[in-house]
Amino acid sequence: MRTAIGSDHAGYELKLLLVPHLQAKGHEILDLGTHSAAMVDYPYFCAAVARAVVRGEADRGIVVGGSGQGEQIAANKVRGARAALCHDEWTARFSRRHNDANILALGGRLLGEVLALAIVDVFFEETFEGGRHERRLAQIAEIEEQESAR
Repeated sequence: MRTAIGSDHAGYELKLLLVPHLQAKGHEILDLGTHSAAMVDYPYFCAAVARAVVRGEADRGIVVGGSGQGEQIAANKVRGARAALCHDEWTARFSRRHNDANILALGGRLLGEVLALAIVDVFFEETFEGGRHERRLAQIAEIEEQESAR
């Protein structure tokens, strides 16, 4: 699986943990920055991850910041991105099953290493259920279309 990953300075340490974990599971990593713990603004990195996923350059993405909240918001500004902020395995599981989330947002200042890795594993193992959820995703895409026409 091709996985795009990006972080700001607050998520940098967690990103350093995630990359080798994913590589050990066979993921090809597209690291879109940042590449140090020096303070940076997150929107650029999150948009780059979302664009890589939407364009098909990556199958899924991960954005990491202090809380993950701003990172999720920034990634979701890219049309076609479905970024989910997950704090536990349950939210990761259902972000995939029901929302077909294609980007995982994580808070590096909120999650311990063991939990963060468990969330990532669930996010990449789960599949989309389809069915009634497809209708809802189509409605979200319709809203995106309407808003982009403004």
